[in-house]
Amino acid sequence: MQDWTSVLAAVRIGGWVIYPLTILAILAAAIALDRAYVFLRFGRLSGTLRGTHDIAADGSALDWPGRLKDVSSQNAFRRMSAPWAPDPSVPLWLREAKAQSVAAQIERDMSKGFWVLETIVTAAPLLGLLGTIVGMMHSFQLFGGDGLVDPGGVTGGVAQSLVATAIGLVVALFALFAFNYFSRRLERLMDELESFANARLSEIRLAVAATSAGAQP
Repeated sequence: MQDWTSVLAAVRIGGWVIYPLTILAILAAAIALDRAYVFLRFGRLSGTLRGTHDIAADGSALDWPGRLKDVSSQNAFRRMSAPWAPDPSVPLWLREAKAQSVAAQIERDMSKGFWVLETIVTAAPLLGLLGTIVGMMHSFQLFGGDGLVDPGGVTGGVAQSLVATAIGLVVALFALFAFNYFSRRLERLMDELESFANARLSEIRLAVAATSAGAQP
């Protein structure tokens, strides 16, 4: 309890700069929790569907839209499976174009809020620096023509500047770690989606080759 009291006292010393820093901290935490849920809920397949490179024994394409029917409609892999539905009337070039469009949309959806985290990484230390400048200016104003007027006020201004800087750095570090972690998660997801799409394309090509070979006299 005494530790929390010390923290709250330090925050009060930090001055008005603490309020925008608190808003940035709440934003960073909210975005991190939201992206953690999104990647956990929509950015992976269940263990039973992990074999995304399966090909049917007869060389035909597997019905991946059917296999993923119980998965959430917002799941990235279900969305990527849509262009590879077993429909022989759709040419391969159109399937590839649709898959690229779906991949771009998935990347945009999964990266929502990343720009806010990136902004917080830059803005939080600058706000802390602003608090430092304001605190030091307050300290320097206490020096009069006859020397030091209020030693307690000077130390209070220095404390204010140090607290603001420390909190700004902590907020920026949290946002930086969150941004880098989720950026890496997004890169890994896009690699998995690319492998998924390539496997579906190979299945279709095998099925087309098998059909062509069977149609030859």
